[in-house]
Amino acid sequence: MLSVNTNVGAMAALQNLNSTNAELSQTQTRINTGLRVANAKDNGAVWAIAQNQRATSQSLNAVKDSLQRGQSTVDVALAAGETVSDLLIQMKEKVLAASDSTLDTNSRAALNDEFKSLRDQISKAVNNAEFNGGNMLKGVSPTNISALANADGTATITVTAQPMDLGTGVLSSLTSTSSIGTATLASGMIATIGQAIIDVSAALSALGTGSKTLSSHLTFIGKLQDTVDAGIGNLVDADLAKESARLQALQTKQQLGIQALSIANQAPQVLMALFRG
Repeated sequence: MLSVNTNVGAMAALQNLNSTNAELSQTQTRINTGLRVANAKDNGAVWAIAQNQRATSQSLNAVKDSLQRGQSTVDVALAAGETVSDLLIQMKEKVLAASDSTLDTNSRAALNDEFKSLRDQISKAVNNAEFNGGNMLKGVSPTNISALANADGTATITVTAQPMDLGTGVLSSLTSTSSIGTATLASGMIATIGQAIIDVSAALSALGTGSKTLSSHLTFIGKLQDTVDAGIGNLVDADLAKESARLQALQTKQQLGIQALSIANQAPQVLMALFRG
């Protein structure tokens, strides 16, 4: 039926053109953003899953920061602890030399001065073993490291402090007043220094194990974050090669739709021929 009021062909052509334009707009958005699911309207379920995974990935940044701070604090303590160990080795040499009962007064005094100088350097090394406000070697208030281990904050990795101040912790038997001014004092100090070397070595071993644990977990967290990010990409990223081909097809379809609508709009003009004399 021919009618000037209702043009069924034009309506169908317009519906198809609108549908093509909507698909074209969606494809252009995917190309512009690189995302197949850019918001909840595109695919609510997938978008929600991706958002949860994004939250996990961002949280892992905080975990990495915490692990790196902890590792740095432990490494500073290790460096200072190794210095303390070296000082103790030098002190043992002085102690053994001073234990010789045949030493003259001047030689013994010189050895005692060197011993006390090395002893005082231990305190300086310990006091300087600070990073980000934490000192794992300080005897009065040592800092235990408790680094985040997961994105939920429900797990931590703890590295126990190893106090090395004179008179405390692993050096409790070596005080700030220890000396080797006499052969008797020097002889008694041999066992003290020997045990201190053993205890400091054990403490450094514990710190080294802690640093290695933090480093290993940091590597794991980095890999985990990369995997999570790749999973998010699998969910929401657009296949740009596919979208490019789709864009070409839709542009052609759009042009054909415009042509079809133009033809349909010309149909009522046929009615004019019926009324010409």
